Amino acid sequence: MSKYLLNKFLFTVDRDPELVERYREDPRGTVEWWEADYANRLLSCHGGEASTWLRFEDAEREALAGHDYPRLFELGAHPFLTLTLFIAMFERDHEPMGFQTEYARRLAHMTMPYPDIAT
Repeated sequence: MSKYLLNKFLFTVDRDPELVERYREDPRGTVEWWEADYANRLLSCHGGEASTWLRFEDAEREALAGHDYPRLFELGAHPFLTLTLFIAMFERDHEPMGFQTEYARRLAHMTMPYPDIAT
């Protein structure tokens, strides 16, 4: 399980409006493209620097492809990163604060101690 990679996906997609829309419209395709093309890039470095070993596990890939933010939280993705990205994608489909309320409702089953979000 790579909480780092989950959080890197959420972080990088959330900071690019075109990727937010791409992920909203084609989640599985975006996850597959990102994992193949972006996962091993080193953030804030020139293009020649990259690692080679980072991959999502099946459960992570499926949660991302399904926009399943409760499952992402259970897997250890940082809740702030999931909330900000999913607000960017879905608040337009709800009344004001409607998505945030839905997010809280869908995570209401979680009890403390919450999953470890340390990377």
